[in-house]
Amino acid sequence: MAAGPHLNPTGHPPIATPPPPEFGLGTTGAPWHRARRGIRIGTMPRYVEVHPDNPQHRLLKQAADVLHGGGIAAVPTDSSYALVCHLDDKAAAEALRRLRGVDDKHHLTLLCRDLSELSSYAKVDNKQYRLLKSATPGPFTFILEATKEVPRRVSHPSRRTIGLRVPDHHMLQELMGVFGEPLLGTTLILPGDDHPLNDPEEIRERLQNQIHVVLDAGACAMEPTTVVDLTAGEPVLVREGRGDPALLGLG
Repeated sequence: MAAGPHLNPTGHPPIATPPPPEFGLGTTGAPWHRARRGIRIGTMPRYVEVHPDNPQHRLLKQAADVLHGGGIAAVPTDSSYALVCHLDDKAAAEALRRLRGVDDKHHLTLLCRDLSELSSYAKVDNKQYRLLKSATPGPFTFILEATKEVPRRVSHPSRRTIGLRVPDHHMLQELMGVFGEPLLGTTLILPGDDHPLNDPEEIRERLQNQIHVVLDAGACAMEPTTVVDLTAGEPVLVREGRGDPALLGLG
């Protein structure tokens, strides 16, 4: 008799290969493919338990495939849980804003593995680069002037700026390495809530039918990033959060 499916400690099976039917078909009903957009959302998002210090490459690869196919994932960061998607997916980016209850003037954030990816998406001078280097990786979001590589729909509509950050979270860094490019994200604060969601099970329950994957690597801080605007010459503290503004010479 064949062995039954492996269950992780939460009682939920890890992502299967190929992705299961509830998020394995496109809107046309054709078989799922990593290049296809418009993944159909099922009854509940897939719950995947990943080791925080030694994340299983197989599970990260399957989650990355879902993101490449137009899916939305809830992931832990060094500040709080976030919703992420593919930068070039218009429908997924619009879904992020709907879930947050924000308009196009709210900065979505580009999550990068390191500053080597910066020049493709933001215009930065030497002084700005030194400031970024002093506080990354870490729980900071920097508002920067966007390059033409950034889709206009995800930058600020009048200022052409983008939020950028380099998270200091091992599992998320590994996911981005497997994904192969930056992710577009937003803090997982739902409309009417004062604080980010921090319990992966609660995220799964509250966002059923709305996202595709919840990656559980344990609880993280329930505090958003510190936001610093670097577009005006001198850094301007927009929001104080988990990152210490003193690292940037800000009180």
